[in-house]
Amino acid sequence: MREKIVGEATKLLAVGGRDAVSTRAVATAAGTQAPTIYRLFGDKDGLLAALLDHGFTTYLEAKPPVDPDADPLADLRDGWDLHLDFGLTNPALFALMYGEPRSSPRPAAAEAGIAILRDRVRALAAAGRLAVSEDLAVQMIHAAGSGLVLAMLAIPADQRDPLLSDAMFSALVAAITTDDITPPLDGPVPAANALRAQLSDLNALTPGERHVLDEWLTRITTQ
Repeated sequence: MREKIVGEATKLLAVGGRDAVSTRAVATAAGTQAPTIYRLFGDKDGLLAALLDHGFTTYLEAKPPVDPDADPLADLRDGWDLHLDFGLTNPALFALMYGEPRSSPRPAAAEAGIAILRDRVRALAAAGRLAVSEDLAVQMIHAAGSGLVLAMLAIPADQRDPLLSDAMFSALVAAITTDDITPPLDGPVPAANALRAQLSDLNALTPGERHVLDEWLTRITTQ
């Protein structure tokens, strides 16, 4: 019954937006009564939280893991395009997921999605291509991608510039990466990022030494 209610609520959200997801409307669509929703979800906020979790889970299922053999920039672009396509295909759900500030922790599926993005950024770092810290790069990519989708959703579909996504991605790549390079790496930040991305494989160091080195490298990348 819980899955059926979430499914019907998702359909109502897609058709009528957040205002269409009332406990009465959802109960009717699911063939049950409002008390069942209160028992399973607590209240409307609990139901919306379940919708939020469902949205991130659906998004995560479509998000492929990092391909270790792929070009890291091409892999990042694939993730960017998937994010855009999901948002434009599911506008109401995307607005619920990314359009509102929240003080509560993100669902586990949302954290898993960020972890995949972090893996893609680490692949860039390991290749010596990252010009900023990994944390800053993750936040910039996440902000730019979600902001792009929300901005495009605010524009009628027939008025959206098809080149906007390409231009945004190019600007983002220029801000967080170095030019194509071959060793030696161009400057301390890409070198520090590349070494930090491979810290877990440095078996010659003790855990304590790796921890200290991580602090030093982080300080270099965030200077």
